[in-house]
Amino acid sequence: MTQASIEKTTLETLIRQAGEIALSYFNDLKNINVDKKSPRDFVTAADIAVENFLKEKLGELYPDYGFWGEENGQSANQNTRWIVDPIDGTHSFSRGQYYWSISVALEINSDIVFGVVYAPALNDYYCALKGQGAWRNDKVIHVSSLDNLDEAMIGTGFACLRSYLENNNLARFCRIAQATTGQRRLGSAAMDICLVADGQLDAFWEQELNLYDVAAGALIAKESGATVTDFKGIAGIFPKQILVTNGKILNQLLPLM
Repeated sequence: MTQASIEKTTLETLIRQAGEIALSYFNDLKNINVDKKSPRDFVTAADIAVENFLKEKLGELYPDYGFWGEENGQSANQNTRWIVDPIDGTHSFSRGQYYWSISVALEINSDIVFGVVYAPALNDYYCALKGQGAWRNDKVIHVSSLDNLDEAMIGTGFACLRSYLENNNLARFCRIAQATTGQRRLGSAAMDICLVADGQLDAFWEQELNLYDVAAGALIAKESGATVTDFKGIAGIFPKQILVTNGKILNQLLPLM
């Protein structure tokens, strides 16, 4: 497959079908079991069902490509692969909150060329093709124009805290919170990154994530005009240190990171 041959409409139909599966569980939470992969890392039957569906259907459409899912791990050709987080924000999902998403990216030779972040409960479908732009529900999106950190609304998360890591993001959060107007911690890194792409947030940072958490969102952000760097400002997708900004406040944020 080349980038030009990506079946954007076919994939949207497939990913929306995955969303319907997720919603069928979401609308019946009293009958769904919530298990733990670790003391603070949750998994449900919905995670498994959505990932299995996507692995099967993407395999039928593109049999030569590999797969890397949060729940099933890596299989087949990892040079060209689908990278999938079936439900990013499982804890929010399990509590009946709407802020969770399905994240699907296509990586070819270490280059993300296609990305979707779909929030079924909100009916928000974010999509990007490398070099062709980014969309929310078929409307082109762009980052915000805000250039003053004092007025910025910033998002973050605490995967590091969940994992009991000593470098737990709390000191960094305190520095940035005091330098900005609004802070948000919403529970899905994939969605948070898309909010930067859509101009609803001016920046987002988090640490100790995995590629399946950020791959699709990072492409959507970059195609909307965002910068995607590590905490030193080096461009690239670094899940262990990801900083996504509208570009205009990047240099003001870096000293606080």
